[in-house]
Amino acid sequence: MRFANLWRWDGTVDRMTYALAGVIGVGIKNNLDRYVASLAFHRPWGFFNYWVPLAPAVRITSISQRDAVFLGTMVALALPFIWFGVAMTVRRLRDAGQPVWLVGLFFVPVVNLLFFAMLCMMPARPETPAREAAPWPGPRALDRWVPRSQLGSAALAVCLTALVGLVLVLLGTMVAGVYGWGVFVALPFCLGLFSVLLYSYHEPRGFGSCMSVSALSVGVLGLGLMAVAVEGLICLVMAAPIGVGVAMMGGALGYSIQIRHWDRQGTPAMLSVVLLFVPVFFGVEHAAKPEPLTLEVRTAIEVNAPPETVWHEVVAFSQIPEPKEFLFRAGIAYPIRAEMIGQGAGAVRHCIFSTGAFIEPIEVWDEPRLLKFGVTANPVPMEEWTPYKRVTPPHLKGFLVSRAGQFLLTPLPGGRTRLEGTTWYRHTMWPAAYWQVWSDGIIHRIHFRVLEHIRERAEAE
Repeated sequence: MRFANLWRWDGTVDRMTYALAGVIGVGIKNNLDRYVASLAFHRPWGFFNYWVPLAPAVRITSISQRDAVFLGTMVALALPFIWFGVAMTVRRLRDAGQPVWLVGLFFVPVVNLLFFAMLCMMPARPETPAREAAPWPGPRALDRWVPRSQLGSAALAVCLTALVGLVLVLLGTMVAGVYGWGVFVALPFCLGLFSVLLYSYHEPRGFGSCMSVSALSVGVLGLGLMAVAVEGLICLVMAAPIGVGVAMMGGALGYSIQIRHWDRQGTPAMLSVVLLFVPVFFGVEHAAKPEPLTLEVRTAIEVNAPPETVWHEVVAFSQIPEPKEFLFRAGIAYPIRAEMIGQGAGAVRHCIFSTGAFIEPIEVWDEPRLLKFGVTANPVPMEEWTPYKRVTPPHLKGFLVSRAGQFLLTPLPGGRTRLEGTTWYRHTMWPAAYWQVWSDGIIHRIHFRVLEHIRERAEAE
């Protein structure tokens, strides 16, 4: 076999060639990695480092610049070997008459070692079919189960994708306990890709219908999460823009794959196996346990009253009327009143919300300028809209936590006061930038509700 043929996706390879190429490839890669790690970065390198490239105590979110350069270099070195290994594995599966989507096991640690050994022993099967269906290369095991009609294949793709997504969401949130890139990015992307490739199993489909199927798959998943009392409407609405958008990106890739397949241009349709990577993604996020950043929200208004008058309302504000804003009426927790126990630093302030009380020990009592406090207890951030009496998804506890807050009063000319409220908080949901848009906006509305009530009371005095 010529060297150039080892990198191709089409065709087959026998078990002897596959085993020999694997042994030589592993030997070259391991020695290359050891050479680069030791000479360029002065680090030891062995087989165990493929699972743990850095010290076990190093968190992926707090690695040094040198560690980041090291990891980037090792990944760059691995890319041609990954291409070579996946291409050879696809051809060996085809030679053995097995579904090519099993190549996903190539990326599963430990399991892949047994997988490689089995491929080295399995004999060739000359009856391997000549044609490969678009989303599922290999034997036509699904021909009888996938409807040929456009409506039927779309219904199957949407429903099956939503069911798979429901299982994976439960695995990620209830078992792994993560609300991160795996749940909000990797999963919807894979579901969008998976649904389109299944939808186009028997024939090519149009771009518009592929986009509709990918978006519907995530929409039906959302309805399923509500139906099994896992999530409420508000959280699903917040997650919809990123979920549907990323799913349609996956659908666009699926559309490109199936068009190129039916045009016989040889695009590897086995990319549908990325769905198998999602549980691995959950496991990596759970193991990495990234440290969330402390975020800050500041909101300020002007009050037509002196700081001394405003201060009395800040320390313990009276009952606020029921909210009219849709945000709070929809279930987001909102402030009701504040109660102060004691006076000065060391006193304890209870800020009563619709879902419970924030316990706030006073750290700085600089009357009438600054009131600063920590937060030792947080109520749940919302009450979900749901057809059931109550749902309690894990993200309601511990995933959005206030750490501290303060009120700053600055005197202005004419006996007026600039009143600024600040909250420092953390949330452990990723992508952080996306969820920060929601959390910052909600906290701003909470600030305005309190500050405007204080202004009304102070100006009335």
